[in-house]
Amino acid sequence: MDDVAPARTDICVVGGGIVGVAAGRELQRRHPDATVTILEREHELAVHQSGHSSGVIHAGIYYAPGSLKARLCVEGARRLYEYCEERGLDARRDGKVIVATRESELSRLGELEGRGIANGVPGLRRIEPAELREIEPHANGVAALHSPATGVVDYRAVTKALAEDFVAAGGRVVTGCEVRAMTPGTRSVMLAHSRGRTEAGNVVLCAGPWADRLAVAAGADPDPRVVPFRGAYLRLRPERSGLVGANIYPVPDPDLPFLGMHLTRDPHGNVLLGPTALFVGARDAYRLRRVVPRDLLESLTWPGTRRMMRRFWRNGIVELRHAISIRSFVAECRRYVPELRREDVERSHHSGVRAQAIARDGSLVDDFVVSETEHAVHVRNAPSPAATSSLALAELIADRLERVSETTPPG
Repeated sequence: MDDVAPARTDICVVGGGIVGVAAGRELQRRHPDATVTILEREHELAVHQSGHSSGVIHAGIYYAPGSLKARLCVEGARRLYEYCEERGLDARRDGKVIVATRESELSRLGELEGRGIANGVPGLRRIEPAELREIEPHANGVAALHSPATGVVDYRAVTKALAEDFVAAGGRVVTGCEVRAMTPGTRSVMLAHSRGRTEAGNVVLCAGPWADRLAVAAGADPDPRVVPFRGAYLRLRPERSGLVGANIYPVPDPDLPFLGMHLTRDPHGNVLLGPTALFVGARDAYRLRRVVPRDLLESLTWPGTRRMMRRFWRNGIVELRHAISIRSFVAECRRYVPELRREDVERSHHSGVRAQAIARDGSLVDDFVVSETEHAVHVRNAPSPAATSSLALAELIADRLERVSETTPPG
């Protein structure tokens, strides 16, 4: 990695999370004679959403058939497993159960099963309570879905490997380089950043929590806007980690893009409980008390935020209760692991911030959003399962950039 940004590059990727690095790698592979540069604001790669997830490789069950998430998650998971095998990275196919604990959840479980089958999720099947207990002896429910293709991986390690591929192919990574403004021109885009200025023939913006600001700077519509939600976790004490074999998930609320409180054995063997989904005052609020005035003001003045809060205020109260009360947090998870007790868990330093796009009408955008402006492709919404989908999403981004490049006037 470099600490000097070039004055000129053919293609610039803004953002060094897993999606940005995968996109840079794909672009360098397609255009070996071009100069491709990744600019990352932090001093390391995969610092934000990529490095703060629980590491789950999603199989593609939840997403509406035909959506980008559905298509890219299934393909991305397949390619991610293949890549990890090639590079010697530990990607465990631990499997997952989605547990219905009430009769009223069975119809939604059936809808999820239908979506998963339509999306081509490998091996997905419905199981009864007896088989659920064979797979997860401490789980309890009236029915469940079993997804053997769900797994877990260290996404920071994957991002590092992708970056190594990118640099080996001739790409350049510059860290500690926060892009603050961009000015589109007739034949290129001028990027102003913390290390000076870089002129780029074409730009890919994978800026995660800050994606909307850079999109607007390039002339894109301000709709949707990124609003941050913090996810906090608890951890099972090591002596009680046997309560969970792999991944135990609830049937999610169909009105929200969050998957609900779940129990996951992470890449390092810890069992995490969570996450919560609490509206916060900074786009990097890994600590609950962190507030960035600009972030908070932009969230609160966005019409979609106010409409979202009016619609989901009851959910907000529940999330706040989970955030401040371990007993409430544990009680939610006890619905599908009844043996779980308050004394079985401890606070975890692990937390994440989901950069959730909210539309002007108050709806929470539930698909990847990739848009285009002159000389630029913008990844406007890429929360989970973006890490799972990264290799497939990178191909889509590269295809879109080729389309943008076709409209670029000759130099």
